[in-house]
Amino acid sequence: MKTILLPTDFSKNSINAIKYATELFKNEVCDFYVLNVQKASSFISDDMMSVSTSTTIYSTLIDAAKKSISNIISGIEIKKKNSNHKFHSIVDYDNFIDSINQTSKKHQVDLIVMGTKGASGLKRVLFGSNTARVMQRCNVPVLAIPDGCKFSSLKKIAFTTNHINIFTIEELETLKWLVAFCKSELYILHVADEHHLAQKQMQNMEFFDAYFPNAFHDFIDVNYKDMFDTVHKYLTDNNINLLSMISEKHSFLERLFTRHALETFAFSIDVPFLVMERANEKS
Repeated sequence: MKTILLPTDFSKNSINAIKYATELFKNEVCDFYVLNVQKASSFISDDMMSVSTSTTIYSTLIDAAKKSISNIISGIEIKKKNSNHKFHSIVDYDNFIDSINQTSKKHQVDLIVMGTKGASGLKRVLFGSNTARVMQRCNVPVLAIPDGCKFSSLKKIAFTTNHINIFTIEELETLKWLVAFCKSELYILHVADEHHLAQKQMQNMEFFDAYFPNAFHDFIDVNYKDMFDTVHKYLTDNNINLLSMISEKHSFLERLFTRHALETFAFSIDVPFLVMERANEKS
């Protein structure tokens, strides 16, 4: 059984991510925890004036969020009755990241599935700020679902690395399970850039041969400024359905977060994006 955390702010893209998760895991026994995190600043002054003296702002916020989650769950259960799935509603009044971490620890969450923001004018938004912070600061694997992305079979999954560190199977357990569960082809994209270490590449090749013996291996040489376009082109040219990686120093993920302001990337990832943590960075 898998335990999946589904954070939602009730936006269209967060609800789309919930639907994606239930479809992806339709044949898996799952506990889904649908989480909404409230904060006092979300309650504007006009709302405060309308609250009766017998009702606190806190309880009003919580009750409204609980009702919204209940409506989401009811809608899913009515449209797709699945005895494999059990839903739980959680509304918290806390810092967003603290709430995600506490909920993940309490319920032993295996995977967080979140939506990302969509297009804005001529520029694409890569990740919403909440999704980005969860990827950076949470210890549970995160699956980010692009805005408007509809579920399709994960026939091809790519894992990208520039071999900064040696991998362990514990770090890639989610990837290993997902490949087996979806009967996917796995493509290892070996990126040679200024941080690439040939010696560790050889050691990691032995690792992949042992734990992912059926994986396909592709090697690309790329400089810093072409990194994003090169990886995106690879995804498109090879019809990749999901991109995955380990979050680590000098990784492709780190560059996504530091190249420019996060909200204004011209580059976009339009397939689901799985981020796993290094074992020595977990708390």
